[in-house]
Amino acid sequence: MPLSEHEQRMLEQMERALYAEDPKFATALEGSGLRTYTRRRVYQAVAGFLVGIALLMAGMVAKQVWLSVVGFLVMLGCAVLAVTGWRKAPRPGEQPGGGPHARHQGRQRRSMMDRIEQRWQRRRDEQQGH
Repeated sequence: MPLSEHEQRMLEQMERALYAEDPKFATALEGSGLRTYTRRRVYQAVAGFLVGIALLMAGMVAKQVWLSVVGFLVMLGCAVLAVTGWRKAPRPGEQPGGGPHARHQGRQRRSMMDRIEQRWQRRRDEQQGH
């Protein structure tokens, strides 16, 4: 659902204010998206899976059952993280949050946007009053 003109203006005002108050933080937010985060999480899970394989093999070579079990559990946990991270990653050109619960999330976002807008308006009114 596209934003209304009023919502777009409010968003632009908030972006300008964020850049004015903390340009370093605003720039950092631009570079870190959900896709980057999930991709990094999947890569970490793959690396952990490889560590789990190494532990499993080391446990087998050293004849230490507990080490093999730990390696298997690490592999299992990392596989779950990789699969869930991969499923949550938005596809190129896709908007985040387009899943089956998007309607419910949309309501939450609208109410959050309403609260942000009200706070912004109050803050603006207080500044103009002084």
